Amino acid sequence: MSAIFKREFKTYFTSPIGYVVLAMIYGLSGYYFFMYNLANGYADLSYVFSSVMTLLVLLVLPVLTMRLMSDDKRQKTDQALLTAPVSLTGIVLGKFFAALLLFAIGISIMLVFAVIIATKVTPDWLVVFGNFIGLLLLGAMLIAIGLLISCLTESQFVAALGTFLASFALLMVDSVGSMLSSSTVAVAITDFLSISKRYSTFTGGLMQYDDIIFFVSMTALFLFITVRVLDRKRWN
Repeated sequence: MSAIFKREFKTYFTSPIGYVVLAMIYGLSGYYFFMYNLANGYADLSYVFSSVMTLLVLLVLPVLTMRLMSDDKRQKTDQALLTAPVSLTGIVLGKFFAALLLFAIGISIMLVFAVIIATKVTPDWLVVFGNFIGLLLLGAMLIAIGLLISCLTESQFVAALGTFLASFALLMVDSVGSMLSSSTVAVAITDFLSISKRYSTFTGGLMQYDDIIFFVSMTALFLFITVRVLDRKRWN
């Protein structure tokens, strides 16, 4: 797994993707930090986190994950990878953790913003770390989804579009729930799947076990499905 991880993480910086992803994260978060916190003198970073969250989900993560598996298929190196002396789980986890590390490096700029604020006033560190952990868990789940979609196509554009549509659908779950409010079952399902509601608990500095378990278990589920898809391709 470590060899795959090092290879994938290095690839982000031997191609424009890593720099583009970091530039997007830093640019978006820096804009909201300046406009809300610095320009108005607010110490609360929750607005920055919540504003950036939607843009990260819809714009950054599809770019981050689009080449994870599709690039190997496009270059016809996927068969060599599948027959390499490494487990399929190691391949999937290596690629997943490489993308997750780059994402974590990107959103760590939020902690830098908190340190800047701390030079003038003490920020609510529970809120800061709650937002950071929530964004990291949400990103991990969507990276796992993007990895699965990338595994199904050799087109990076299709992989990015598929991840965008999947992320958009998850963001729209709340709207679907409000339209089906007359159905108890539908409301229960949409409440369970609502990433916005689950993420919102972190923005207040609360880290509830059921929300953490949801993001971790969904991440594990999509990674497991990706391993099974690769296993089927290996035998075919």
